[in-house]
Amino acid sequence: MSEPADNKPTSEQEQAQAESAAEEEGQKAGQEVEPAAEAPKEETIEEVRRQRDEYLELLQRTKADFENYQKRNQREREQERKYVLAPLARDLLPVVDNLERALAAAEQSGDVQSLIEGVRIMKTQILDIFRRHGITRMEAEGQPFDPHLHQALMRQPTDDEESINKVAQVLEAGYFIHDRVLRPASVAVAVRRETSDEKQSTQSP
Repeated sequence: MSEPADNKPTSEQEQAQAESAAEEEGQKAGQEVEPAAEAPKEETIEEVRRQRDEYLELLQRTKADFENYQKRNQREREQERKYVLAPLARDLLPVVDNLERALAAAEQSGDVQSLIEGVRIMKTQILDIFRRHGITRMEAEGQPFDPHLHQALMRQPTDDEESINKVAQVLEAGYFIHDRVLRPASVAVAVRRETSDEKQSTQSP
């Protein structure tokens, strides 16, 4: 009758030992797993650093390329501005040559008429060169006065009602370059002539 009572404590001790052993195993397993869990975290940080360095290098390289492009573009613009008039000057050189020949011939012969004819020919050459470069002479005489195209230097009285406020005389020709005014024409503008009564009214106090 005493044997069952003797076995009970033994069973409890075994159960307690088993639970203790399980806890120790769990702790050991947890300690063994922790280093493996930290490894991916370190690898992620290294990957982020690597990508950061790549992006920084790409940014610096792109910035350097853009600065070089700006410098090259500025040099090219300066070269274009420096030599932009070369085609026009090259076309004008023959006109200068003809002028020198005309002057030399006039000095030798004393013929003023030949000099005048030579100058007239050179004027035609110059205007033709201007046209090739988009520069055209402005036709102002007889046109309505336009402050955007004409510069009024004097007034010219007239009795012709249709001529009032029109260009009566071109004192200095104006020119276009393509669709822009290169130089406005200096002109005299026709105005209504004052009558004797109007003169008296303006002179009276």
